[in-house]
Amino acid sequence: MSTTYNPPKVWTWDDENGGQWASINRPTSGARFERELSKGEHALQLYSLATPNGQKVTILLEELLLAGVKEADYDAYAISISDSDQFSSGFVAVNPNSKIPALMDYSEDEPVRVFESGHILLYLAEKFGHFLPSNHAEKTEVLNWLFWLQGSAPYLGGGFGHFYAYAPEKFEYPINRFTMETKRQLDLLDKQLEGKTYIVGDEYTIADIAIWPWYGNVVLGLAYNAAEFLDVESYPNVMRWAKLIAKRPGVERGRIVNRTWGEEWEMLADRHSASDIDSVLAKVPK
Repeated sequence: MSTTYNPPKVWTWDDENGGQWASINRPTSGARFERELSKGEHALQLYSLATPNGQKVTILLEELLLAGVKEADYDAYAISISDSDQFSSGFVAVNPNSKIPALMDYSEDEPVRVFESGHILLYLAEKFGHFLPSNHAEKTEVLNWLFWLQGSAPYLGGGFGHFYAYAPEKFEYPINRFTMETKRQLDLLDKQLEGKTYIVGDEYTIADIAIWPWYGNVVLGLAYNAAEFLDVESYPNVMRWAKLIAKRPGVERGRIVNRTWGEEWEMLADRHSASDIDSVLAKVPK
């Protein structure tokens, strides 16, 4: 960097600091305006966006439906984070942290709110008895990798992704710092996947569903436009796994839900039935 930053004794907020999300970021929490959330006919009501964290949940829901779990049917409403939808009073009531995704479950005696994407995966997997082993040791290994993802993804997204793709200027130090960590994580996954079909072995689990939207999207060139920069071909086990997961019908369906950008065959802002997804996927060029 050409200049050195000397931190003040007490930090103060500069709302003109630039960056793609500068207009919505503030150092305070809570609702900024009054607005109720929409509510559909299903017991499960999801409020989200097709970011990696959002894709986790819609992929799991679509996988559950394809597995024959009819009770997993859901309504999904797009939350426009660029328009500050996550700071409405309705959304904050579901997730006081104002982050997508957020889920309401009306199938219980009292409505249950569930927030934080990793917890939503665990909640749904336990509720419906799928994609999470019942054996204690095997379940523990799945949760090892689920929680690894929850702790590691911020370095990939908020670290590497921010400074490489979204920051108003390119700075060598943070890009190098977070590239090193991202490549360390990819190397870790590559070693973990050696000789395995999925993250923890031969069984597809919520560990795969959690990790793929972050690391699968990156190595397949679907996030940050950084595949060449990261030399993703040097992680052959991750590449094989990412391509395998991408071909699953549940992933093909779930990844487009609450997506509001891209081609017409990969965008579905709101989802209320399987036919909503069918109509979008029917537009895929033959």
